[in-house]
Amino acid sequence: MTFIEILDSTISPNLESDCELDSSINVEELSYNAFFCKYLIPNKPCIIQSNVTKDWLCRKNWIQNETPNFSLLHELFDDCIVPVADCNKRYYNSHQKNEMLVKNFLNYWQQLRINNYHENASFLYLKDWHCKKDHPEMKFYDVPKYFASDWLNEYFTGQKELNDDYMFVYIGPKGTWTPFHADVFSSYSWSANVYGKKRWLIFPPGEERHLRDSFGELIYDVSQEEKIKFNDKSVKFYDIIQETGEIIFVPSGYHHQVWNLEDTISINHNWVNGCNILRMWLALQKELLSVMKEIEDCKEMENWTSHCQLMLKASYGMNYSQFFHFLSFIAERRIKSLNHEIFNISFDSWILGKNHSLFDLRQIKIVLEHLTKDANEKGIYNFLWQNNEVENLLKNIYSVLETCK
Repeated sequence: MTFIEILDSTISPNLESDCELDSSINVEELSYNAFFCKYLIPNKPCIIQSNVTKDWLCRKNWIQNETPNFSLLHELFDDCIVPVADCNKRYYNSHQKNEMLVKNFLNYWQQLRINNYHENASFLYLKDWHCKKDHPEMKFYDVPKYFASDWLNEYFTGQKELNDDYMFVYIGPKGTWTPFHADVFSSYSWSANVYGKKRWLIFPPGEERHLRDSFGELIYDVSQEEKIKFNDKSVKFYDIIQETGEIIFVPSGYHHQVWNLEDTISINHNWVNGCNILRMWLALQKELLSVMKEIEDCKEMENWTSHCQLMLKASYGMNYSQFFHFLSFIAERRIKSLNHEIFNISFDSWILGKNHSLFDLRQIKIVLEHLTKDANEKGIYNFLWQNNEVENLLKNIYSVLETCK
């Protein structure tokens, strides 16, 4: 295992971002600290060159003679049940999804290739498959050091009762695609092409306002608006071709749409850490305001506050109580690390150093202060936390940070 460390633990994230893509990162020369400061903190996208994935077992074994190794994929995964989207069928602002056995999907994919992707064929996209969770004994890729500080997957994999994670495998035949969207929790995402080629259109935060319909809803397919909107030079976006082996880093709050230009297999993670936790909080706060506004006419009903939190959980994927539990879980691990000199080990490969723990605690402190203020202003603090859990955690964090000065 290897230490990764940030050199300046007092650095604070900036919610501004410019629109400049660095597509020529040489990962052999770029340190973790450089990536942290150049891309994570300023929330800037980039492409990481293919040498970082060259030793992954899935790149070596899942592909044979530059084509998918169907016999091995059948052997490994045939009886797995996976989510599959039908790219020909719209369901609200996404694609209709069903479950399917991997062997049936692979058979479909092989037949599609034989038929040369007939224009009347269905285009099915295996996506959001929790392959790593389903096969914990199988080490088919390594998380690059740049993405080692991953609170979201640290939290979900650290509590088996949650039975969830945000680590996925995608398998898409040529012609499959993902509609216009921003990622869950306003998280970062990274996506590595094990095989194939993708096209990404990526819009910095705020640019999505140009891509809404007359009802204020996000459009479903950016390509339908491309000739009209993209001629407006005031709209900022990236048009990126991602090759085999490359990893694309999509920062927080960036809307995007993705097409598989060739048959493609990719590894994808959503993740949150100290650099974008404030963005996650602001998105959660904004979503609660939307929920409260939507059912404002029912405000006099019994348990209205509780109902708002239930709706928030349904729409956002997390409510205020779980968000605090998430922050508390990470904070307690960092406090334990600093007080007892116990290593925080990430993905069985990376050790987060002291400065990382201090940075994380400072960012959690800032967000907890925001959370406390917001809950008090909305009059829901005592409803959510009857035993001063938030204030007690803040006191512990203050104490540790003071001791570690």
